[in-house]
Parts: sequence; C-alpha cells; structure tokens
Amino acid sequence: MQLLLNSSLSSTANSNGPPSYPFVGCLFSFYKNRGRLLDWYTHLLSQSPSQTIVVQRLGARRTIVTANPDNVEHMLKTNFANFPKGNPFTEILGDLLGSGIFNVDGELWSTQRKLASHEFSTKSLREFIVKTLQEEVENRLIPLLEGAMESENVLDLQDVLRRFAFDIVCKVSLGTDPFCLDLSRPVPSLVKAFDTASEISAMRGMAPVFLIWKIKRALNIGSEKNLKEAIKLVHDSVLEIIRSKKRALETKCDDGDLLSRLLSAGHGEGVVRDMVISFIMAGRDTTSAAMTWLFWLLSKNKNAEKMILTEVGSRSLSDYESLKDMSFLKACLCESMRLYPPVAWDSKHAVNDDVLPDGTFVRKGDRVTRFEIEPVCNKQPVFVPLLTAHMTGGLKVIVRKRT
Repeated sequence: MQLLLNSSLSSTANSNGPPSYPFVGCLFSFYKNRGRLLDWYTHLLSQSPSQTIVVQRLGARRTIVTANPDNVEHMLKTNFANFPKGNPFTEILGDLLGSGIFNVDGELWSTQRKLASHEFSTKSLREFIVKTLQEEVENRLIPLLEGAMESENVLDLQDVLRRFAFDIVCKVSLGTDPFCLDLSRPVPSLVKAFDTASEISAMRGMAPVFLIWKIKRALNIGSEKNLKEAIKLVHDSVLEIIRSKKRALETKCDDGDLLSRLLSAGHGEGVVRDMVISFIMAGRDTTSAAMTWLFWLLSKNKNAEKMILTEVGSRSLSDYESLKDMSFLKACLCESMRLYPPVAWDSKHAVNDDVLPDGTFVRKGDRVTRFEIEPVCNKQPVFVPLLTAHMTGGLKVIVRKRT
C-alpha cells in the first residue's frame, strides 16, 4: 500500500517525468527507451522547468536526474559528503574496477586521488606523455591518414581515434604497446576483453530490473558469464604486465610510465592493478569521444578550423608548454565537450535525506544523477534529439591533402 501511495504521489508531483503507474512506476517507459537513455533523459529534462525529473520504477532505486546547475553544485560542493558513489554504484562496476579510484569513496578515494594528482603533475610524466603522443602521431596516425588520402579510402575516424587513444593510455599507464593503430595486426585480445567488460558492465546500470543481472551473475549464465570471462582476461593480462614490469625494475630504472612509478613507490599488485585498469577505462573512451566530436564540429565550422591552423603556425609542439599555450584549440575542445560531453552523466547515492536547491526532496538511498546537457539560457533550451545518432556506425571521413 505504501509503495502504491508513493508511486501515485511521485507521478503527481513530477508531471514532467516519464509516465508512471501504480506499483510498476515508469518501468514500461524505461524499458522502451533503455537503448536511448541519453536522448530520453535529454527530452524529459528539456520539458522540466526546474531541469530536474524523478524516475521511479519497479526493481530499481528512486532516481533523481538533474541538469540544474544549483543542484549539481549542491551535490559536488555544498553537501558533497552526503553524495558518495555508494554501494549500488560500486556493485555495478566492482567486478571490473575493484578498488580503483573511480569505484571507491571516502579515504580510499582521497588517497588515490592525491597519488594520481601528484604523479600527473610531475614534469617528468608530462614530458613522457608528450613524447609518447608525438611518437604515436608521427609514426602511426599520420602515416595511416596519408595512406587513406592516397588511396581515397573512407576511414571510420571514431574507430581510428579509439585505437589511437588505447595505444596512448596503455603506453602511459602500463608502459606496454598494444599496437591497436597498426591495422595490419589483429585486434589484441586485451582490447576485445576491455570492450566486452565495459559494455556488459554498462548494461547492468541500464537494466530495467537490477535483480535480473544479479541472478544471471549468481548462476553464471548469459551476459554475466561473458562478463566474468572478459574480466578474468583483463585482470590476468594486467597482472602479467605488472609482474613483468616488477622483474624489469629490479635490473634497471623505471621507464617513466605510471605503472613503473606506482611499483617503485612500493604499492601492492592488487592496488596497482585496480588503479591502472581505472585509468585505462577512463582515458580510452572519453578521450576518443571528445576528439571525434571535435573533428566533427570542425568539419562543420571551417572558420574555427582555420583559426586553429593559424594558431599552430610553425610552432614546435614537442613540449608540454607549447601545447598548453594553444588557447584557441583549448577553447574549441572545451566548447566541443560542452555540447557533446564525453561523460554525459554521473550518479551518486544519498547517505541521508536532503532537499536540493530547486526544492526536490531526496530520500536516503536515492540515486541522484547529474546530467551535463544544459540549456544555453533559460528562455531557449538546447535540445539535440540526434545527439548519439550522429555517431552511429562511427564517423566516416575521407582524408584529403590540404592545399
């Protein structure tokens, strides 16, 4: 009876949310839109005066989705302690990410954040990253693009940039080269396992009823069986790289990569494994998505492209400071990520009851999702119904020599 009452009250109070019914809530609407949640949430938020909606369905926690800047600031700053990732979130990604920085809260998160912040702020690691980027661009990316230009072949730029990003993030994080951008080689098993593990883990979060994937995991069947096998391959492969690196460090200095630094600092294999897997997962897809959208936008805005070329000019791009000084390129990248965020939403779970600045009541245990797509101004909200459809099947491009 209480569940029926809560569902009815929620439907009345949240007229801008999805259609909801007694007992099942918005389960039918959620199931219908499970393959296009980004577009669906964007549409619902664009219809809400407060840029906040409440999603309540059978088999899942009550979820508050908000793109309201005041609400986001409240979650991430004003009352940050009340909105950790929470066990429901970490359970979804825990099998893959373990105790990595993107899957923990509290002291463990703070410790890893300080460690990562220190390492990535060191001059030596920055120089190592720039050197790695330069080698990958000059020796693989440019020859690949030149070959496509000469043969007039169509390239899937999204796929090329995903391969490029995975090569870079593996070299920087693990000190190993997967050769993904070498199209003459088969796709490494580690890459396939990462793809499978990340895709099925994401499917857990989008499941209409969470109990289903938990039952499948307990019985080791279907997608959960595939996930378990993929995670084992990822963990075993990374551990093998870690142990090989430890043996190498006994006879020589570190190579400058993050793994060498973590091992030299005395961190255990399990901690290091979880940290580098988190960095690989975070760095690969977000970087490639940001670059893909940037190139797509530049193809539609030739003036911005010309201004970037003017800014580059004849300057040397072989050091971090030179790249840092390219303010217009940075502005273009920031604008691209504003329009098409690589990470469109992020979820937290309330520790205690709370009230968001727009008046939305948050119950203890509620999932609160901050959404990155916001109206440009109050009177004219921006709604992009084909946000993800533009990239369906990748970004097909033809490479031509600049005249």
